Amino acid sequence: MMNLDSINSPVKLNNGLTIPVVGYGTFRTPADVTEQAVSNALKVGYRHIDASTDYGNEQAVGRAIHHSGIDRKDLFVTSKLPNDQRGYDSTKKMVQKSLDNLGLDYLDLYLIHWPATPAHYGDQADQVNADTWRALEELYHAGKVRSIGVSNFLPHHMETLLKTATVVPAVDQIEVHPGWPQADTVKYLQNHQITVEAWGPLGGKGATVLTNSTLQAIGAKYGKSNAQVALRWILQQGIIPLPKSVHEDRLRQNMDIFDFQLTTEEMTTISQLHDLGGQCADPDAYVFWKPED
Repeated sequence: MMNLDSINSPVKLNNGLTIPVVGYGTFRTPADVTEQAVSNALKVGYRHIDASTDYGNEQAVGRAIHHSGIDRKDLFVTSKLPNDQRGYDSTKKMVQKSLDNLGLDYLDLYLIHWPATPAHYGDQADQVNADTWRALEELYHAGKVRSIGVSNFLPHHMETLLKTATVVPAVDQIEVHPGWPQADTVKYLQNHQITVEAWGPLGGKGATVLTNSTLQAIGAKYGKSNAQVALRWILQQGIIPLPKSVHEDRLRQNMDIFDFQLTTEEMTTISQLHDLGGQCADPDAYVFWKPED
């Protein structure tokens, strides 16, 4: 990820397609403000939009895309599989639902949002993931989805999936921010040529990334905010951050991260921060629902 000079600098995925190096996240954006928020993001220059059916705002994202007037080929749009809709048939239906919600003919990337685990599926978890992935592979080959990947998969989830996969995931979207670097998982994924995306790159609700004094001191050296330092730290690890904001000034601030470079010492200092909050969920213990529910 060298020679990056803007949020839309292209990063090549393992299938040869490219993705803009910074995305705009729509997680926890209320549906009634999503259309304006995404419209603002597109207006100031974002071309990589990260959505999900589970966020409850896909239709608003679609309206913003439609009204923007931006050529479809100039946009990179991601969506994700609802956690209670895993499996071969459900996956195919949910991809079509996302396409309908967004008003698109194809998606640039579609992800399994969280891995099926024994907490949800008992000893059938691995088979559910395999069946879900088989459906995505077929949609990928049919051109409905230009890239396929996963989210919140740890190395052991990926190892099991790869035993039956015929297409290696292009992306694994995981939570990464100061205080939660997930260094071992990032290293594993990058060693397998799987692009890492960072959701919650600023820590999210209740986190202290934006007020941390260490980040403030580093930022003061460059005239940058805590958010800009955190995003730069993510970029310099070869990770694609997905910041979100409904405020246009912060949208612009999150773009202004290409005119400085953190030193090796600063990168290490930030990587050693801990207990800054965030979701920090263990996918194997995170029980969204039970199939019998």
